[in-house]
Amino acid sequence: MRSKRPLISMSQVQLVYKSMFSQNVISAVWCEPPAWLALNARAADDEADSTEDPVYHRPVLQPEVLRLLKPKSGSLIVDATCGGGGHTEALLESGADVLALDQDPDAVQHVTEQLAHFGRRVIVRQANFRHAGCVLDELGIRTVGGILLDLGVSSRQLENAARGFSFVRNGPLDMRMDPTTSLTAATIVNQYSEEQLTQLFRELGEEPAARRIASLIVKMRKTSPFRETLPLARAIEKLIGRHGRQHPATQVFQALRMEVNDELGALEQGLRVLVARLAPGARIAVISFHSLEDRIVKNFFRDHAREWLDKPEWPAPQHNPDYDLKLVTPKPTEPSDDEQRANPRSRSAKLRVAEKIK
Repeated sequence: MRSKRPLISMSQVQLVYKSMFSQNVISAVWCEPPAWLALNARAADDEADSTEDPVYHRPVLQPEVLRLLKPKSGSLIVDATCGGGGHTEALLESGADVLALDQDPDAVQHVTEQLAHFGRRVIVRQANFRHAGCVLDELGIRTVGGILLDLGVSSRQLENAARGFSFVRNGPLDMRMDPTTSLTAATIVNQYSEEQLTQLFRELGEEPAARRIASLIVKMRKTSPFRETLPLARAIEKLIGRHGRQHPATQVFQALRMEVNDELGALEQGLRVLVARLAPGARIAVISFHSLEDRIVKNFFRDHAREWLDKPEWPAPQHNPDYDLKLVTPKPTEPSDDEQRANPRSRSAKLRVAEKIK
């Protein structure tokens, strides 16, 4: 008589996979200065590429960053979005010193602990990179030998229910990278007008059903304001249904996160602030994961790498007052096929690099 195969529950399968994933970091913000200064089957599908582990994402395009940024031994590199510290550690191992910034206090604590063995060669500060100039001024640093911006959001942030980013684990509708700021996702959802929500979901989330979702939110909040993530996610799912493995609330949650943290505004301001601090010959590398982010970086680099400006109504071309960069990567560098297979979250990454010329 053939013995029956023991039944395995979904929770047991998830535990096995979590154990397997924990063997690798999955990829997608103060120490003393140195001398020179609940899941179901559908939820499992939604998070097939993102398990809840106490780790940060694997740094994307790391060999390419080191090759193109060219960190020099003893120079100071600003890792303006240190996250889990993967790129920071690689830069330190290359011989450079690093000023590591992140607006997320959890990331700051993590990097401070993980990289403490580098001693005075690494400084860690909690700050949004748009305020990097203030941090450099406080440290008495005028120019730096390189800058890295990795604009990806870590798995640890997205999957921590208490931070309010997850649409499959219930938590407060928060989404602040920096908990000291005032604007939350709940404020946006409950106070923005229907037209404002439509524009937000359409522009930042690129959500086709933006108007229908905004109308539903405004109708539902009249009787019961949204305070937690799952009620919002389920309302969106019920309205537009499921098509494929991506959760229908994905793009709305992305738009809310970008609005709460003013991600595009911070990027525009941060690029100006950071490039102004680059020493001649030093380079800035930016890894983006979203078309809107990449467009901002591409246009900024292009506008600062154009020596002359010309218009039909001008008698002659004029020198560009913003000309201070040389393009190192005319086209973005993307992850190799091997990296994309090993780390699916790297698929949308684009790396652009420019060099300060004066």
